[in-house]
Amino acid sequence: MMPIGPLMIEHRLIEREISLLGREYDDIVSSGEVDVVFLEEGIDFLRSYADKVHHGKEEDILFRDLEKRDITPTLRSTMDGLREDHRRSREHTRALLDAVMGYRDGDLPRVEEIKQHLSFLIALYPQHIETEDRRFFIPCMEYFSDREKEEMLKEFSDFDGRMIHEHYRTLVEKREGKNQSRIILSNGEDADG
Repeated sequence: MMPIGPLMIEHRLIEREISLLGREYDDIVSSGEVDVVFLEEGIDFLRSYADKVHHGKEEDILFRDLEKRDITPTLRSTMDGLREDHRRSREHTRALLDAVMGYRDGDLPRVEEIKQHLSFLIALYPQHIETEDRRFFIPCMEYFSDREKEEMLKEFSDFDGRMIHEHYRTLVEKREGKNQSRIILSNGEDADG
């Protein structure tokens, strides 16, 4: 497996979580109410899995090693754009958490901020992932020898040894099941409580 293999596998789990957040966004728009626990779990996923685990490998290993290469201006520009996406994702995730905490504490007008930041994130990630999967990962592998790719893959594995993939895969599966089984009563209340 090339080093980009694990990154692309992680993309599939991130896409699943973004889909869940998209459905929550739609629920907020239609009901005006926020499932605070659901969003707190989603924010934890974005901060811990998408950013620390996934973006961590990209920035701390792949991008670091590409910086040492004489890559094309196009590839360098794409890498710079991906870094900027990571920065903006962190910024909006922090702001989303702040808005959710305010809403939880009774500041109900913060729902507008919640919608704004969720909307940004659910639009950013699919575009970002497509750029990496289709226009960045494959071309950047040409700059590494087979031995360097093996070393990078090992470094990814060592990096992941410090992370918790299983926790977040299980969390997403649980959230997908909860979202599918959600029953709305005729009075508009959620049957799950």
